[in-house]
Amino acid sequence: MKALILIGYMCVGKTTIGREVARRTGRMFYDLDWYIEERFRKRIPQIFEDEGEARFRDMERRMLHEVAAFEDVVVSCGGGTPCHFDNIDFMNSVGNTVYLQATPETILTHLTLAKGRRPLLEGKSPEELEAFVRKQLEERKPFYARAHTTIDVSVLDNANKIETIAEQIIKQEKLHNP
Repeated sequence: MKALILIGYMCVGKTTIGREVARRTGRMFYDLDWYIEERFRKRIPQIFEDEGEARFRDMERRMLHEVAAFEDVVVSCGGGTPCHFDNIDFMNSVGNTVYLQATPETILTHLTLAKGRRPLLEGKSPEELEAFVRKQLEERKPFYARAHTTIDVSVLDNANKIETIAEQIIKQEKLHNP
């Protein structure tokens, strides 16, 4: 079975939904950021700080290729993963890609509730954060739009909606993988 690869901006629910899809389909779940942290024994903010974004993106690309080679997997990618190198082409060739799309307002709400450091967002005022998110979404849109399927997750605010979206993804995948 092809990999199921979830893409989208940070804090749209890729990990939460990916876990649920994996649970329902009996597949292994991998969060690419967590996988990188385990393999390199270093948190992502620390990699950014010590080695810079370019080095991180190279590690990310190599680990994407590694995880995608596993059988029967659901993979949630970092927000920028599809936008570097040939990653989106690679993902589309080895799996079914699903873009979890959310409005900037939804993303900003989720970011304010999220725990953990996000290197690209550190030190930004609320106004700067909003401008940054809107600009990045616009820049990343051409990459995200190349996913096989797009699902609106702006309504992701309770467990029932997570289950509904997971079911929607599973149905879409069956259409692409008869």
